[in-house]
Amino acid sequence: MNTTVNLAGVTLKNPVMTASGTFGSGEEFSEFVDLNRLGAVVTKGVANIPWEGNKTPRVAEVYGGMLNAVGLQNPGIDLFIKRDIPFLKQYDTKIIVNVCGKTTKDYVEVVEKLSDQPVDMLEINISCPNVKEGGIAFGQDPKAVEAITKAVKEKAKQPVIMKLSPNVTDITEMARAAEAGGADVLSLINTLTGMKIDIDRRCFVLANRTGGMSGPAIHPIAVRMVYQTAQAVKIPIIGMGGIMTAADAIEMILAGAIAVSVGTANFTNPSVTMEIVSGIEEYMKKYQVEDVKELIGAVRDRM
Repeated sequence: MNTTVNLAGVTLKNPVMTASGTFGSGEEFSEFVDLNRLGAVVTKGVANIPWEGNKTPRVAEVYGGMLNAVGLQNPGIDLFIKRDIPFLKQYDTKIIVNVCGKTTKDYVEVVEKLSDQPVDMLEINISCPNVKEGGIAFGQDPKAVEAITKAVKEKAKQPVIMKLSPNVTDITEMARAAEAGGADVLSLINTLTGMKIDIDRRCFVLANRTGGMSGPAIHPIAVRMVYQTAQAVKIPIIGMGGIMTAADAIEMILAGAIAVSVGTANFTNPSVTMEIVSGIEEYMKKYQVEDVKELIGAVRDRM
């Protein structure tokens, strides 16, 4: 039984990875998770300089998931290289670094600093607000998506994953723009913009007013977007969004994802990624699937 998958020349032992921002850099989860069993660890977003993040409160539980407005708080690339990469290199798993920024220059600086580091892939978070465009996210404008993808690809020494925002009219337009810019892989979906109001205090629950919605409630939307994107581009896709169980992960793979990222579920069940890895193997045995790649995009119409 073969569970390996290939992302732009990088071979993962299985298709299960962590979603950025939900797993730190793995250290705090290492007592619950055997990092050696993961296909890859995707780190929390890292910028060219430390970011403080948004004011508190910045996380709220909602029906079917959670809202977060953490604001990509991170220690900056220099400390990340000194502290987090050496920790992850102790394990037999692929390392994918999530990169964030407020201008194209910010992204490129991080990518250049990672060029000689022992990391396997870069995931570019284009849901960050582009300060030069009045705060609109890079990922909401196809021209900006293509331009920043090209800029990153010119400097990157590792394969580049472009992480797409679902807060757009047509996800396939953004996917094609990233592909045109030279992206090696796409990951989707990032969080959906949401809001929660405290009716007793008549105020916003989050200090930022809005936050990113994640969790099982967004899973059907994510599956639909992964399926649509798989029909629109030729490059590999990492599916994410509300994956809580092995069944959710398999659904993403059937829709066209080559690999999956598990996010919010880590907060409710720190061992969930191990359960999903085992669950995919059990599914393959049950249905006599010799190679997990047989499942990619294998969904069909009802007969």
